[in-house]
Amino acid sequence: MTVHPPRVPDARVRRLAATLYGYAFLSELVLLYPLYALLFSDTGLTVWQISSLFVIWSAASILLEVPSGAFADAFSRRLLLSLAPVVAAAGFALWVLVPSYPAFAIGFVLWGAAGALASGALEALVFTELDRLGAAGRYARLIGRAKTAETLAVLASILLAGSVFAVGGYPAIGAASVLACLLAAAVATRFPEHRRPAPDTAPVVAERGGEVPVESGRPVHLDAVGGVGSDRGGPDAGADDEEDLGWWASLRAGLAEVRADRAVRAAVLLAAVVAAVWGALDEYTPLLARDTGVGEATVPLLLLLTWIGVAVGGLLAPAGERLTARGYAGLLALSAVALAAGALFARPAGFALVAVAFCGFQLATVLADARLQARITGGSRATVTSLAGMATDVTIIAVYGGYGLLATGAGNGVAFAVAAVPYLIMALLLASRAGRPARAGAGHTG
Repeated sequence: MTVHPPRVPDARVRRLAATLYGYAFLSELVLLYPLYALLFSDTGLTVWQISSLFVIWSAASILLEVPSGAFADAFSRRLLLSLAPVVAAAGFALWVLVPSYPAFAIGFVLWGAAGALASGALEALVFTELDRLGAAGRYARLIGRAKTAETLAVLASILLAGSVFAVGGYPAIGAASVLACLLAAAVATRFPEHRRPAPDTAPVVAERGGEVPVESGRPVHLDAVGGVGSDRGGPDAGADDEEDLGWWASLRAGLAEVRADRAVRAAVLLAAVVAAVWGALDEYTPLLARDTGVGEATVPLLLLLTWIGVAVGGLLAPAGERLTARGYAGLLALSAVALAAGALFARPAGFALVAVAFCGFQLATVLADARLQARITGGSRATVTSLAGMATDVTIIAVYGGYGLLATGAGNGVAFAVAAVPYLIMALLLASRAGRPARAGAGHTG
Protein backbone atom coordinates (compact mmCIF):
# COMPACT_ATOMS: atom_id res chain seq x y z
CA MET A 1 0.00 0.00 0.00
CA THR A 2 1.36 3.39 -0.97
CA VAL A 3 1.53 5.94 1.82
CA HIS A 4 1.11 9.53 0.69
CA PRO A 5 2.55 12.43 2.69
CA PRO A 6 -0.01 14.70 4.32
CA ARG A 7 -1.25 17.41 2.00
CA VAL A 8 0.05 20.85 2.82
CA PRO A 9 -2.85 23.16 3.78
CA ASP A 10 -2.40 25.37 0.73
CA ALA A 11 -5.07 27.91 1.69
CA ARG A 12 -3.31 28.77 4.95
CA VAL A 13 0.07 28.94 3.24
CA ARG A 14 -1.38 31.27 0.60
CA ARG A 15 -2.84 33.54 3.31
CA LEU A 16 0.51 33.67 5.07
CA ALA A 17 2.27 34.44 1.79
CA ALA A 18 -0.17 37.21 0.87
CA THR A 19 0.28 38.83 4.28
CA LEU A 20 4.06 38.56 4.00
CA TYR A 21 4.17 40.14 0.53
CA GLY A 22 1.85 42.97 1.53
CA TYR A 23 3.85 43.68 4.67
CA ALA A 24 7.16 43.62 2.78
CA PHE A 25 5.89 45.97 0.07
CA LEU A 26 4.28 48.53 2.37
CA SER A 27 7.22 48.56 4.79
CA GLU A 28 9.53 49.67 1.97
CA LEU A 29 7.09 52.03 0.21
CA VAL A 30 8.77 55.03 1.84
CA LEU A 31 8.83 58.03 -0.48
CA LEU A 32 11.42 59.68 1.76
CA TYR A 33 14.01 57.10 0.64
CA PRO A 34 15.24 58.94 -2.48
CA LEU A 35 14.89 62.41 -0.94
CA TYR A 36 15.87 62.32 2.73
CA ALA A 37 19.50 63.25 2.00
CA LEU A 38 18.21 66.33 0.17
CA LEU A 39 15.96 67.14 3.14
CA PHE A 40 18.99 67.06 5.42
CA SER A 41 21.01 69.22 3.06
CA ASP A 42 18.18 71.73 2.54
CA THR A 43 17.88 72.04 6.31
CA GLY A 44 21.50 73.19 6.41
CA LEU A 45 23.33 70.06 7.54
CA THR A 46 26.92 69.55 6.44
CA VAL A 47 28.23 66.36 4.83
CA TRP A 48 29.91 65.48 8.14
CA GLN A 49 26.63 65.87 10.01
CA ILE A 50 24.79 63.72 7.47
CA SER A 51 27.47 61.02 7.78
CA SER A 52 27.13 61.11 11.57
CA LEU A 53 23.41 60.44 11.19
CA PHE A 54 24.17 57.26 9.25
CA VAL A 55 26.47 56.14 12.07
CA ILE A 56 23.68 56.79 14.60
CA TRP A 57 21.32 54.77 12.43
CA SER A 58 23.70 51.78 12.25
CA ALA A 59 24.55 51.95 15.96
CA ALA A 60 20.89 51.94 16.99
CA SER A 61 20.21 48.92 14.80
CA ILE A 62 23.21 47.00 16.15
CA LEU A 63 22.47 47.72 19.82
CA LEU A 64 18.79 46.77 19.59
CA GLU A 65 19.02 43.85 17.14
CA VAL A 66 19.59 40.93 19.50
CA PRO A 67 17.55 42.22 22.49
CA SER A 68 14.53 42.70 20.21
CA GLY A 69 14.97 39.19 18.83
CA ALA A 70 14.92 37.76 22.35
CA PHE A 71 11.81 39.84 23.08
CA ALA A 72 10.12 38.36 20.00
CA ASP A 73 10.92 34.83 21.19
CA ALA A 74 9.74 35.54 24.72
CA PHE A 75 6.50 37.37 23.92
CA SER A 76 5.07 37.87 20.43
CA ARG A 77 6.72 38.10 17.03
CA ARG A 78 3.53 39.43 15.47
CA LEU A 79 3.43 42.22 18.05
CA LEU A 80 6.93 43.35 17.14
CA LEU A 81 6.12 43.22 13.43
CA SER A 82 3.12 45.47 14.10
CA LEU A 83 5.13 47.90 16.22
CA ALA A 84 8.09 48.23 13.85
CA PRO A 85 6.32 50.29 11.12
CA VAL A 86 4.67 52.50 13.75
CA VAL A 87 8.06 53.31 15.27
CA ALA A 88 9.47 54.11 11.81
CA ALA A 89 6.44 56.29 11.04
CA ALA A 90 7.09 58.31 14.20
CA GLY A 91 10.63 58.97 13.05
CA PHE A 92 9.57 60.05 9.56
CA ALA A 93 6.89 62.35 10.97
CA LEU A 94 9.47 63.95 13.25
CA TRP A 95 11.74 64.67 10.28
CA VAL A 96 9.18 66.71 8.36
CA LEU A 97 7.44 68.35 11.33
CA VAL A 98 10.54 69.72 13.08
CA PRO A 99 13.44 69.40 10.60
CA SER A 100 16.66 69.83 12.57
CA TYR A 101 19.73 67.80 13.45
CA PRO A 102 18.34 66.57 16.81
CA ALA A 103 15.07 65.56 15.16
CA PHE A 104 16.92 63.75 12.37
CA ALA A 105 19.09 61.94 14.92
CA ILE A 106 16.05 60.82 16.96
CA GLY A 107 14.34 59.78 13.73
CA PHE A 108 17.29 57.58 12.77
CA VAL A 109 17.28 56.00 16.23
CA LEU A 110 13.59 55.20 15.75
CA TRP A 111 14.21 53.91 12.22
CA GLY A 112 17.06 51.71 13.47
CA ALA A 113 14.82 50.45 16.27
CA ALA A 114 12.09 49.63 13.75
CA GLY A 115 14.50 47.60 11.67
CA ALA A 116 15.71 45.74 14.74
CA LEU A 117 12.15 44.97 15.85
CA ALA A 118 11.27 43.37 12.51
CA SER A 119 14.62 41.69 11.86
CA GLY A 120 14.63 38.15 13.17
CA ALA A 121 10.98 38.26 14.18
CA LEU A 122 9.75 38.17 10.56
CA GLU A 123 11.95 35.27 9.45
CA ALA A 124 11.25 33.32 12.63
CA LEU A 125 7.48 33.78 12.38
CA VAL A 126 7.31 32.81 8.71
CA PHE A 127 9.48 29.72 9.12
CA THR A 128 7.66 28.60 12.27
CA GLU A 129 4.24 28.92 10.65
CA LEU A 130 5.35 27.12 7.50
CA ASP A 131 6.95 24.37 9.57
CA ARG A 132 3.75 24.01 11.55
CA LEU A 133 1.82 23.51 8.30
CA GLY A 134 4.35 21.00 6.99
CA ALA A 135 5.50 23.47 4.31
CA ALA A 136 8.98 24.43 5.50
CA GLY A 137 10.17 23.65 1.98
CA ARG A 138 8.43 26.81 0.76
CA TYR A 139 10.37 29.16 3.03
CA ALA A 140 13.04 30.20 0.53
CA ARG A 141 10.38 30.74 -2.14
CA LEU A 142 8.26 32.96 0.07
CA ILE A 143 11.19 34.97 1.44
CA GLY A 144 12.61 35.39 -2.06
CA ARG A 145 9.33 36.79 -3.32
CA ALA A 146 9.07 39.03 -0.25
CA LYS A 147 12.52 40.45 -1.09
CA THR A 148 11.27 41.11 -4.60
CA ALA A 149 8.20 42.88 -3.18
CA GLU A 150 10.54 45.09 -1.14
CA THR A 151 12.57 45.89 -4.25
CA LEU A 152 9.43 46.78 -6.21
CA ALA A 153 8.38 49.07 -3.35
CA VAL A 154 11.71 50.90 -3.49
CA LEU A 155 11.34 51.32 -7.26
CA ALA A 156 7.80 52.62 -6.78
CA SER A 157 9.10 55.08 -4.17
CA ILE A 158 11.69 56.38 -6.62
CA LEU A 159 9.10 56.79 -9.36
CA LEU A 160 6.46 58.43 -7.15
CA ALA A 161 8.65 60.68 -5.01
CA GLY A 162 9.20 63.34 -7.66
CA SER A 163 5.55 63.88 -8.52
CA VAL A 164 4.40 63.84 -4.87
CA PHE A 165 7.15 66.29 -3.95
CA ALA A 166 6.07 68.60 -6.77
CA VAL A 167 2.56 68.67 -5.33
CA GLY A 168 3.24 69.09 -1.62
CA GLY A 169 6.97 69.24 -0.94
CA TYR A 170 8.56 67.44 2.00
CA PRO A 171 5.33 67.45 4.10
CA ALA A 172 3.53 65.46 1.39
CA ILE A 173 6.47 63.06 1.06
CA GLY A 174 6.51 62.57 4.82
CA ALA A 175 2.75 62.05 5.03
CA ALA A 176 2.85 59.41 2.27
CA SER A 177 5.71 57.60 4.04
CA VAL A 178 3.87 57.62 7.37
CA LEU A 179 0.69 56.33 5.72
CA ALA A 180 2.54 53.42 4.11
CA CYS A 181 4.06 52.49 7.47
CA LEU A 182 0.70 52.56 9.23
CA LEU A 183 -0.79 50.36 6.52
CA ALA A 184 2.10 47.92 7.00
CA ALA A 185 1.33 47.83 10.73
CA ALA A 186 -2.30 47.02 9.97
CA VAL A 187 -1.27 44.20 7.62
CA ALA A 188 1.06 42.77 10.29
CA THR A 189 -1.92 42.11 12.55
CA ARG A 190 -3.06 39.54 9.97
CA PHE A 191 -0.01 37.33 10.51
CA PRO A 192 -0.84 33.99 12.14
CA GLU A 193 1.23 33.12 15.19
CA HIS A 194 1.48 29.78 16.95
CA ARG A 195 4.21 29.32 19.52
CA ARG A 196 4.34 25.54 19.08
CA PRO A 197 4.01 23.29 16.00
CA ALA A 198 0.82 21.41 15.24
CA PRO A 199 1.33 17.73 16.13
CA ASP A 200 -0.22 16.37 12.95
CA THR A 201 1.74 18.45 10.43
CA ALA A 202 5.35 17.87 11.47
CA PRO A 203 7.62 18.41 8.46
CA VAL A 204 9.42 15.55 6.80
CA VAL A 205 13.14 15.72 7.49
CA ALA A 206 16.01 13.82 6.00
CA GLU A 207 19.24 12.31 7.15
CA ARG A 208 22.38 14.11 6.04
CA GLY A 209 23.39 13.30 2.51
CA GLY A 210 20.04 11.94 1.33
CA GLU A 211 16.95 13.38 -0.24
CA VAL A 212 13.30 13.02 0.65
CA PRO A 213 10.01 14.24 -0.71
CA VAL A 214 9.15 17.54 0.94
CA GLU A 215 5.99 19.28 -0.20
CA SER A 216 4.22 17.63 -3.12
CA GLY A 217 6.92 14.99 -3.49
CA ARG A 218 9.61 17.40 -4.72
CA PRO A 219 13.08 16.00 -3.90
CA VAL A 220 15.31 18.33 -1.96
CA HIS A 221 19.05 17.74 -1.56
CA LEU A 222 20.00 18.08 2.06
CA ASP A 223 23.53 19.21 1.25
CA ALA A 224 22.19 22.16 -0.71
CA VAL A 225 23.14 25.34 1.08
CA GLY A 226 19.72 26.80 0.49
CA GLY A 227 17.80 23.57 1.05
CA VAL A 228 15.06 23.08 3.59
CA GLY A 229 16.13 19.78 5.09
CA SER A 230 17.31 19.99 8.67
CA ASP A 231 19.28 17.97 11.17
CA ARG A 232 16.60 17.94 13.81
CA GLY A 233 16.48 14.22 13.67
CA GLY A 234 12.97 13.24 14.66
CA PRO A 235 9.34 13.63 13.77
CA ASP A 236 8.67 15.58 16.93
CA ALA A 237 11.45 18.08 16.39
CA GLY A 238 9.33 20.83 14.89
CA ALA A 239 9.92 24.51 14.92
CA ASP A 240 10.31 26.19 18.27
CA ASP A 241 9.83 22.98 20.20
CA GLU A 242 11.03 24.41 23.52
CA GLU A 243 8.82 25.76 26.25
CA ASP A 244 8.05 29.47 26.14
CA LEU A 245 10.91 31.38 27.77
CA GLY A 246 11.23 34.78 29.34
CA TRP A 247 13.27 37.54 27.70
CA TRP A 248 16.53 36.82 29.49
CA ALA A 249 16.17 33.05 29.12
CA SER A 250 15.39 33.46 25.39
CA LEU A 251 18.49 35.59 24.92
CA ARG A 252 20.69 33.11 26.73
CA ALA A 253 19.19 30.15 24.85
CA GLY A 254 19.81 31.81 21.47
CA LEU A 255 23.40 32.69 22.34
CA ALA A 256 23.99 29.19 23.68
CA GLU A 257 22.69 27.56 20.51
CA VAL A 258 25.01 29.61 18.31
CA ARG A 259 27.95 28.92 20.61
CA ALA A 260 27.33 25.18 20.95
CA ASP A 261 26.17 24.19 17.45
CA ARG A 262 28.81 24.46 14.74
CA ALA A 263 26.21 24.14 12.00
CA VAL A 264 24.16 27.07 13.32
CA ARG A 265 27.27 29.16 13.93
CA ALA A 266 28.53 28.56 10.39
CA ALA A 267 25.09 29.39 8.96
CA VAL A 268 24.98 32.67 10.95
CA LEU A 269 28.40 33.70 9.65
CA LEU A 270 27.58 32.74 6.07
CA ALA A 271 24.29 34.67 6.12
CA ALA A 272 26.03 37.73 7.58
CA VAL A 273 28.92 37.92 5.14
CA VAL A 274 26.88 37.11 2.03
CA ALA A 275 24.32 39.83 2.80
CA ALA A 276 26.72 42.47 4.14
CA VAL A 277 29.25 42.99 1.36
CA TRP A 278 26.93 43.58 -1.55
CA GLY A 279 24.45 45.33 0.76
CA ALA A 280 27.13 47.89 1.60
CA LEU A 281 28.22 48.23 -2.04
CA ASP A 282 24.68 49.16 -3.03
CA GLU A 283 25.18 52.54 -1.33
CA TYR A 284 28.06 53.32 -3.69
CA THR A 285 26.52 52.25 -6.99
CA PRO A 286 25.62 55.89 -7.88
CA LEU A 287 29.31 56.80 -7.63
CA LEU A 288 30.28 53.82 -9.78
CA ALA A 289 27.62 54.79 -12.33
CA ARG A 290 28.90 58.36 -12.53
CA ASP A 291 32.43 57.08 -13.10
CA THR A 292 31.28 55.45 -16.34
CA GLY A 293 31.06 58.92 -17.89
CA VAL A 294 27.28 59.25 -18.13
CA GLY A 295 25.42 62.41 -17.14
CA GLU A 296 23.61 62.83 -13.86
CA ALA A 297 20.25 62.22 -15.53
CA THR A 298 21.41 58.80 -16.78
CA VAL A 299 22.67 57.55 -13.42
CA PRO A 300 19.17 56.47 -12.21
CA LEU A 301 18.74 54.37 -15.36
CA LEU A 302 21.91 52.43 -14.60
CA LEU A 303 20.80 51.98 -11.01
CA LEU A 304 17.48 50.67 -12.30
CA LEU A 305 19.42 47.79 -13.90
CA THR A 306 20.84 46.75 -10.54
CA TRP A 307 17.42 46.87 -8.87
CA ILE A 308 15.98 44.70 -11.63
CA GLY A 309 18.77 42.22 -10.97
CA VAL A 310 17.95 42.21 -7.27
CA ALA A 311 14.26 41.61 -8.01
CA VAL A 312 15.02 38.70 -10.34
CA GLY A 313 17.37 37.18 -7.77
CA GLY A 314 14.56 36.96 -5.24
CA LEU A 315 12.26 35.28 -7.75
CA LEU A 316 14.89 32.63 -8.56
CA ALA A 317 14.79 31.20 -5.03
CA PRO A 318 12.77 28.07 -5.97
CA ALA A 319 15.36 27.17 -8.61
CA GLY A 320 18.20 28.01 -6.24
CA GLU A 321 16.92 25.51 -3.68
CA ARG A 322 18.11 22.74 -5.99
CA LEU A 323 21.73 23.89 -5.75
CA THR A 324 24.16 21.62 -3.97
CA ALA A 325 26.93 23.09 -1.81
CA ARG A 326 29.22 23.16 -4.83
CA GLY A 327 26.50 24.78 -6.91
CA TYR A 328 26.10 27.46 -4.25
CA ALA A 329 29.86 28.02 -4.28
CA GLY A 330 29.70 28.39 -8.05
CA LEU A 331 26.90 30.95 -7.69
CA LEU A 332 29.06 33.05 -5.37
CA ALA A 333 32.11 32.75 -7.61
CA LEU A 334 30.28 33.69 -10.83
CA SER A 335 28.58 36.64 -9.12
CA ALA A 336 31.93 37.86 -7.78
CA VAL A 337 33.56 37.64 -11.20
CA ALA A 338 30.63 39.49 -12.79
CA LEU A 339 30.86 42.22 -10.15
CA ALA A 340 34.60 42.74 -10.61
CA ALA A 341 34.40 42.66 -14.40
CA GLY A 342 31.47 45.07 -14.58
CA ALA A 343 33.07 47.51 -12.15
CA LEU A 344 36.48 47.51 -13.86
CA PHE A 345 35.00 47.86 -17.34
CA ALA A 346 34.14 51.48 -16.47
CA ARG A 347 31.53 51.76 -19.22
CA PRO A 348 27.73 51.94 -18.98
CA ALA A 349 27.48 48.46 -20.49
CA GLY A 350 29.40 47.15 -17.49
CA PHE A 351 26.37 47.79 -15.31
CA ALA A 352 24.67 44.83 -16.98
CA LEU A 353 27.32 42.63 -15.34
CA VAL A 354 26.86 44.45 -12.03
CA ALA A 355 23.13 43.72 -12.27
CA VAL A 356 23.90 40.03 -12.90
CA ALA A 357 26.15 40.05 -9.84
CA PHE A 358 23.49 41.63 -7.65
CA CYS A 359 20.98 39.09 -8.92
CA GLY A 360 23.28 36.26 -7.83
CA PHE A 361 24.04 37.85 -4.48
CA GLN A 362 20.34 38.38 -3.70
CA LEU A 363 19.66 34.73 -4.51
CA ALA A 364 22.62 33.66 -2.37
CA THR A 365 21.35 35.81 0.51
CA VAL A 366 17.89 34.23 0.40
CA LEU A 367 19.37 30.72 0.30
CA ALA A 368 21.74 31.47 3.18
CA ASP A 369 18.77 32.67 5.24
CA ALA A 370 16.84 29.50 4.41
CA ARG A 371 19.85 27.41 5.41
CA LEU A 372 20.05 29.23 8.74
CA GLN A 373 16.35 28.75 9.50
CA ALA A 374 16.57 25.04 8.70
CA ARG A 375 19.44 24.55 11.14
CA ILE A 376 17.94 26.35 14.14
CA THR A 377 16.41 23.78 16.50
CA GLY A 378 15.60 25.66 19.71
CA GLY A 379 12.84 28.02 20.71
CA SER A 380 14.96 31.18 20.35
CA ARG A 381 14.69 31.32 16.56
CA ALA A 382 14.24 35.10 16.37
CA THR A 383 17.21 35.63 18.71
CA VAL A 384 19.52 33.52 16.55
CA THR A 385 18.28 35.24 13.40
CA SER A 386 18.85 38.62 15.04
CA LEU A 387 22.42 37.58 15.84
CA ALA A 388 22.91 37.06 12.10
CA GLY A 389 21.38 40.49 11.51
CA MET A 390 23.72 42.10 14.03
CA ALA A 391 26.71 40.38 12.46
CA THR A 392 25.53 41.70 9.09
CA ASP A 393 25.35 45.27 10.41
CA VAL A 394 28.81 45.07 11.96
CA THR A 395 30.25 43.67 8.73
CA ILE A 396 28.57 46.42 6.71
CA ILE A 397 30.27 49.07 8.83
CA ALA A 398 33.62 47.34 8.25
CA VAL A 399 32.93 47.30 4.50
CA TYR A 400 32.10 51.01 4.61
CA GLY A 401 35.47 51.75 6.19
CA GLY A 402 37.43 49.54 3.82
CA TYR A 403 35.63 50.89 0.80
CA GLY A 404 36.36 54.48 1.80
CA LEU A 405 40.08 53.78 2.03
CA LEU A 406 40.23 51.87 -1.26
CA ALA A 407 38.03 54.24 -3.27
CA THR A 408 39.95 57.29 -2.07
CA GLY A 409 43.24 55.88 -3.27
CA ALA A 410 42.31 53.72 -6.26
CA GLY A 411 38.80 54.69 -7.38
CA ASN A 412 35.35 53.16 -7.14
CA GLY A 413 35.90 50.49 -9.79
CA VAL A 414 38.88 49.01 -7.98
CA ALA A 415 37.07 49.17 -4.64
CA PHE A 416 34.13 47.21 -6.10
CA ALA A 417 36.49 44.64 -7.59
CA VAL A 418 38.34 44.15 -4.29
CA ALA A 419 34.99 43.77 -2.50
CA ALA A 420 34.33 40.73 -4.71
CA VAL A 421 37.31 38.89 -3.20
CA PRO A 422 35.51 37.76 0.01
CA TYR A 423 32.91 36.02 -2.15
CA LEU A 424 35.62 34.17 -4.05
CA ILE A 425 37.19 33.06 -0.76
CA MET A 426 33.84 31.83 0.53
CA ALA A 427 33.24 29.97 -2.73
CA LEU A 428 36.60 28.20 -2.42
CA LEU A 429 35.95 27.25 1.20
CA LEU A 430 32.49 25.89 0.45
CA ALA A 431 33.66 23.96 -2.60
CA SER A 432 36.60 22.41 -0.74
CA ARG A 433 34.42 21.46 2.25
CA ALA A 434 31.82 19.90 -0.05
CA GLY A 435 34.54 17.77 -1.60
CA ARG A 436 35.62 16.23 1.72
CA PRO A 437 34.25 12.75 2.50
CA ALA A 438 31.83 12.71 5.42
CA ARG A 439 33.14 11.07 8.58
CA ALA A 440 31.09 8.21 9.91
CA GLY A 441 29.18 9.19 13.00
CA ALA A 442 30.09 12.86 12.66
CA GLY A 443 27.71 15.39 14.06
CA HIS A 444 26.87 18.78 12.62
CA THR A 445 29.31 20.23 10.14
CA GLY A 446 29.86 23.83 9.18
